[in-house]
Amino acid sequence: MAREIVDADRSEVRELLAQVTGRAEDAKLERMGGLTNRTYRVTYPDGMQYVVRIPGEGTEELIVRNDEKISTELACRVGIDAELLYFGSNGAKVTEYIPGAVTMSAELFADEKRMAQAAEIFRRLHNSGEDTGVPFEVFDMAAGYERIIHENHVSMYPDYEETKAVVMAIKKEIDAVCGIHKVPCHNDPLCENWVVSDSGRMYLIDWEYAGMNDPLWDVADLSIEAGFDAESDAKFLCAYLERKAEPADYRHFLAEKLYVDYLWTLWAKTRVPYDGQPMEDWASERYARLKKNIQAFKEI
Repeated sequence: MAREIVDADRSEVRELLAQVTGRAEDAKLERMGGLTNRTYRVTYPDGMQYVVRIPGEGTEELIVRNDEKISTELACRVGIDAELLYFGSNGAKVTEYIPGAVTMSAELFADEKRMAQAAEIFRRLHNSGEDTGVPFEVFDMAAGYERIIHENHVSMYPDYEETKAVVMAIKKEIDAVCGIHKVPCHNDPLCENWVVSDSGRMYLIDWEYAGMNDPLWDVADLSIEAGFDAESDAKFLCAYLERKAEPADYRHFLAEKLYVDYLWTLWAKTRVPYDGQPMEDWASERYARLKKNIQAFKEI
């Protein structure tokens, strides 16, 4: 079922494309995916296509758009995202359309070929040797989300403080054992942010949360979003590392899974005033998995 087009977006998209491409004629709009922004595929009568993003309500509280632009430009330089044509200060964005684009899903990521492609994209990003200067401080961000939740009077889980204390203790252990090594990361590689073209090339899109982070965050995040089981986790981690994963690698990887669900649970709670019950349900799902993986971490 096609997603609804917001009427006000029609004129905004048309004006934006006229500014960026010089084309002012009517074009067909098709609403695409996205949790918080509104993204459209725009098709002109001659077949030329673009993707236009209109930033969602409330995103200005959470996203520093210039930081996103820096990371998007890096992704384009290393060849893992579609060509960027325009990036506005408010987060409006125009890119080239990826030909024959197929959005990835958990089912498609079950294919080891796709796992390998994703692992290679992560390595290209993580090994770029660049420091974007864009911070992604997981626990600082979590504290910021907590403040927003409190200010908006959003309810929290009765055992949240206890769960938080366990996560922080695990972080202390992992930091001591593994150290802290930060590289450019995407930080939000859910399945919908991966696209495959009609030639089979894979792209990683939407760099709103990108910044300098532990590289295993990205690997752990995709594992969660794609619903990998233990066997798939092992294959994916080894594909990324390009070697056999050691027990310490698995422990570090599982810790990053905890951090992922911890942060995105809080993020989802900040979105509840805007997106209602669906976002509350999404937060609860992540929180339940966080507690399950805490138990798994204690058992390894």
